[in-house]
Amino acid sequence: MRISTIRIKSLVAAGLLGMAAACWGASFTFTVDGKIGRSNQPGNTTFVFSEQALMALPQYTIVTSTSWTPKATFTGPRLSDVLKTVDAHGTQIEFRCIDEYTFTIPVSDADKYGVILARTMNGKVLGNDNYGPLWIMYPRDQYPDELKTPLGEAKFAWQIIGLTVK
Repeated sequence: MRISTIRIKSLVAAGLLGMAAACWGASFTFTVDGKIGRSNQPGNTTFVFSEQALMALPQYTIVTSTSWTPKATFTGPRLSDVLKTVDAHGTQIEFRCIDEYTFTIPVSDADKYGVILARTMNGKVLGNDNYGPLWIMYPRDQYPDELKTPLGEAKFAWQIIGLTVK
């Protein structure tokens, strides 16, 4: 049986696209360290959530606009639930992002605003190419005087991969 060169090239291209899609949609981990009382990493003060474990936490929705998107529906676990899971006992949270952006917020924001770590926007999973894997989401439209300011806008970090409790 002979396979044509075009057929081989098509199969290779399809395989590469499939591998790229699998990698792009691959699971992620979310690492919490710092002042935490519960660790799942022997010998470290670190808690690593798999995507499945993080998404197994209760999911909440915030409907809001951002400076980068029109009004949309964002869904993910509450930051306060993540902090409870790791027994956090600090006053500040520094977020780490894929692009090395960091920003620190007070722990009190978690409860005050019901902040979530958005995994989906309008029902679609956030990928690394569109704000994912996680995007800190505040109910910006409900608190415009506080969150539509330069300092408030800086809190909307995306491509989050971990946090440090300080």
